[in-house]
Parts: sequence; structure tokens; C-alpha cells
Amino acid sequence: MRLMFGCLGVILGVAGAVRAGEMLTLSRDGHSEYVIVLPAEPTPVEQTAASELREHVAKITGASLPIVAETKASADVPRIVLGAGKLTRALLPDFNPDSLSRDAIVIKTAGRDLVLTGHPRRGTLYAVYTFLEDTLGVRWWTATETHLPKLPTLRVPRLDVAYAPKLVDRATRYRQLSDGCFRSHKGIDQREQRRMGIFAARLKLNGHDHWPIPPEYGGRDKLLGWVHTFFHIEGLLPPAKYFKDHPQWYSLIGGKRQHRRGQLCLTNKEMLAEMIRVVSQRLRDNPDATMISVSQNDWHGNCQCEKCRALDEKEGTPAGSLIHFVNAVAAGIEREFPNVMVETLAYQYTRKPPRFVRPRHNVVVRLCTIECSFSQPLAEGKQNESFRRDIEGWSRIAPRLLIWNYVKNSADYLAPHPNYHVLAPNLRYFAEHNAIGVFEQGDAFCRVGDFVRFRAWLLAHLLWNPDADEKKLTNEFMCGYYGKAGPCLVDYFDLMSEAVRRSGIYLRHHRSPAKKPDWLTLDDMNRATQLFKRAAAAVADDPTLAARVRRDRLPLDHVWLRRYGQLREEACKSGKPFLGPEDRAAAVEEFIALALRHNVGQAVRGVPFAKTAEALRRGQ
Repeated sequence: MRLMFGCLGVILGVAGAVRAGEMLTLSRDGHSEYVIVLPAEPTPVEQTAASELREHVAKITGASLPIVAETKASADVPRIVLGAGKLTRALLPDFNPDSLSRDAIVIKTAGRDLVLTGHPRRGTLYAVYTFLEDTLGVRWWTATETHLPKLPTLRVPRLDVAYAPKLVDRATRYRQLSDGCFRSHKGIDQREQRRMGIFAARLKLNGHDHWPIPPEYGGRDKLLGWVHTFFHIEGLLPPAKYFKDHPQWYSLIGGKRQHRRGQLCLTNKEMLAEMIRVVSQRLRDNPDATMISVSQNDWHGNCQCEKCRALDEKEGTPAGSLIHFVNAVAAGIEREFPNVMVETLAYQYTRKPPRFVRPRHNVVVRLCTIECSFSQPLAEGKQNESFRRDIEGWSRIAPRLLIWNYVKNSADYLAPHPNYHVLAPNLRYFAEHNAIGVFEQGDAFCRVGDFVRFRAWLLAHLLWNPDADEKKLTNEFMCGYYGKAGPCLVDYFDLMSEAVRRSGIYLRHHRSPAKKPDWLTLDDMNRATQLFKRAAAAVADDPTLAARVRRDRLPLDHVWLRRYGQLREEACKSGKPFLGPEDRAAAVEEFIALALRHNVGQAVRGVPFAKTAEALRRGQ
């Protein structure tokens, strides 16, 4: 496949079947002739790429490859050339790193040399990680659990790969990939933060909601202000500072200016001028920022003054006054900060796109799926019809969108949440509708939620390539991480997905614990339990794999415990088997002990696990 540079789409390929003579022998019986070559003045990220490559190749083959500068690299020695130095340009005459899309990679064989390079910021590092994963078979399952094949003799095919990710901002919120809301968590030391940041980099995540990815690993894209920045979180115009002297800057609701559960008066010119001043100062104080959030608070309460109401009525949505305002802010900062994007939300009351106004070229709208059902793909099904209208409307007027997607149940982290079948289709749907980045809000607060390690890994791979085969990825993780138990657990996913589809429930991101997974029938629970028993039996001789399977059965156990009386009564009346625990009290204590052993975190957002344990002991 020929190389193409600067592409926005995907060009990914490895040369077809090759003869043995066309293979590169990187190592023979634990010894290698190859050296790793860096540019004369390598960047810190290129140096990291070299050390990561040498470390992993050494673990795989036993051969430690020297790292040398291109000025000292002899043409008589086979080379793995990293970065965008003179040697790379000599080997790849058509290569121009400045023409590459962000995070793009290039992997190409040149004679007996191999070139790993890409976009100047992270491309070389991502090329190394792609080579290690796709060609050498390395798998980083979690921040602490890695598969490294043992290949003293290592041969690789001739490679010709160029790839530019469709989603240039890729973020998840999972405990081992994301800082979530753990920034002040006392149990997380700096070494653990660094390990998690490196893991995020290895999975080619770069978004704003991660443990700090070390700069030498490419860092993360810096968004100032997170979201809800009018004055809720890291507020731009906090009422404590401004409201007394400028009440007219805040929402008029019921004939009264107020800030409690309100927003800003978006047609107030004086407030706009102060917002531009504050935003500009924030950017001066953070020169590495690529984006700043100017976005509504996390509630309703938009201004009902005559000007705001008239503008919103004209535009057919409260997003009208919002986009007019954010456009004005973006215009006001553009001369000083031409490369900074201004981000705002299409969220709850602003989700519907406006009729006439269009986001400026330096404004990016983050569309949120908070109201959606995740038992059905967003692209089809009646439950998500209104969201489809909105994303299609935004994609017609906004060349770039960001997406905030919800992939967990924050009201019941320990409950099964079978949205497995929509994760990949939804990401493709976002990419097809102008999304340049997606934030997947997962279980940042719970360490033993519904297959959280698998979800974190799968979503990272799909964010890098939404067109990847999700079934192949699922089988790869389940069989790689759980061994012989994997096929049973894949069957479990299919069972749970079919159960939620059959039930027709509206699978929200915040489904009340009072529901107690009522969509699961006794037959579903019995079949799911049988699958886990078969999975456990398959790995009974491997303590590590057995412990993983037992830990990840906890969400299913949680359903048995919370619906114990109902399901047992149904079994008695129907004559069907009851495969739940015989002794509920003993099972509750085992469940609590296992959850604590695995440092569970929270079962419900904002509620300590101790309260969940108390409720289980009371029979709730």
C-alpha cells in the first residue's frame, strides 16, 4: 500500500502474504544486529519512543538494541529509525511531517531498515506503540497487567502503514485511565498517577480527562475550565465577585435577577466585555492551552430577559443566545490567540441546534447524550429519535463537534449495564457527524463495576479507530485477559445485551438503584450464573485468572442479593431452578469482603460503599 500523508481519513495496511526472504529478522536466538536511531536533536517524546521500543523488544526477544543518534548510525548496520530527522527524510523522500494530521503515524520498511515516525508531537511514539501492538503482539490490558510474547527469534513482514485518527481528541473516564474526579484522592500517589498516565499514552488516549500524561509521553490536550464554567466549576464570572455590583449580568428569572440555579444574561454587552477580558487572561496564564470552555452551568435557569428571550425565540432554541454569545467571545480573543478553540455545550436545554446562527470557525460545540437510551444504538430506534434530530442538525451547521457520551450507570455502578452492543456503533455515528473528539464518561468512581477494565481497553481502541472490528477486539481482550474463561464471558455479554434489548427498557446513564435491574428475568439470571460457573471452572487451575473471573462476577452477584426474595419466590412458584446463593447473609458478607479487597470505591456516585454494605445487610 502506498503512503499517503496529511489524510484525514484512514489508510491502514500491511503488505500481504510475504515470502520468508522478505521478512525483517529483528532478532535471532536473542541477539540482534539492529540499532534504534534517533534524530540528531530528538524531542523528549522521540526519546521516550526509543526507550519504550528498546524496553519492550528486550522483554520479547532478550536482545537489547542500542540507541544511537543518526549522525553516528552506520549504513552498514540495519536500523529502526525513529522521528523526523534527516535519515527519515532520506529513506522516505515524500515524507513531510508538517503535512500530517494530528497524531498521524507512519510505519514503513525501507530496504532492511524500518522507519517509525509521524506527526511531530506524538506521532513517533504512537507509531512505536502501534508497531509493538499490531506487529509484535504486545497487549497492555491494564496499567499493571501486560502480555508480552516471548520471541527470541523475531521476524516481521515488510510494512507500509499510514494512519490518521478520525477522532483527534480521545478521552475516557475510567479509574485506571482517567483522573475522573480523583484529583484530590489521598490514596493516589505520584508514582501511581504516572503509571496511569503512561498507560493512557500506550492506548493512544490524549484527552483532557486523564491522569496527567507525562510531557515526555506526549502530554494531554489541555482544555481550560473543564465544563460548566460560567460560574459553576472553575467559574469565569463567579457571583461572589460580580453579582453585588452587576446583578444584570445574571439570569432574569421570574422577574428577578439571580444566580442560584441560574446562568448568565447572554445579551448583556458589559458582561461580554468582562468575559473576553477574563478568558484572555486565563489563556495568558496558560500558554499551552489548546481550548477553553465557555459553557453553561450544570442546571437550567437560562435568562428570560426581553433580549435573551427574543433571540431564543427567533433561533427556536436557548442555544441561539448561547452560540451568539460564545461566537462573540471567540471573535474577541482570536487576534491574540488564533490557535485556541472556544468550547461550549449543547446540553439539556441547549441541545437543540439554532435555526440561523452558526458556530464560528474557532468555536467547537460539545454535544451531550445525557438523555439517551443505551439499550439501542443512537443511529436507530425510537428511544433516541430526538437526539438523532439534534446531532444531525448540529452536524449541518458545525464543521467540528465534540461529544460527551455516557457509558455507565452512575446511580448504580455495581449493576450490569449491558450497552456493549452500542459502544462501537455509537462511536462510528459520532465520527460520521463531524465529531473530532469523544469523551466517554465511564465508572471513574468504581473499581469493580461491570467489566470496567474491558470497557476501558475496548473504548480506547475504538476511539483510536472507530472502524475497528469490535467483535474481534472483544474476543481478543476476553481470551487474552481471562484465558479459557473468555468464551463464556463473551456469551455472557451476548446474553445480557439480548436481555436488555428484549425488555425494551430505556437504559439511562443514571438509572435509579430502586429499579434493581428489573429487566433481568429469573431465566436470564440463571443462565448468566451458569456461564460464570463455566468460566470459573475453565480457569480453576490458574489463581490469577480465577481471581479475575471472581472479581468481575460481583455485578451479577449484586443483582442476586438485591432481588433475592423476589427471584426466590418466583422460582418456588414456577418450579424453575434458583441458582442464586443458598444463604443470603453469608453471600452478602462474601460480597462485601471481595468488594473491599478490590478497593471498590463507590457503588453509587457520591455515596460511600459502607452505606451500600449496610443496605445489603438490611436486605435492601
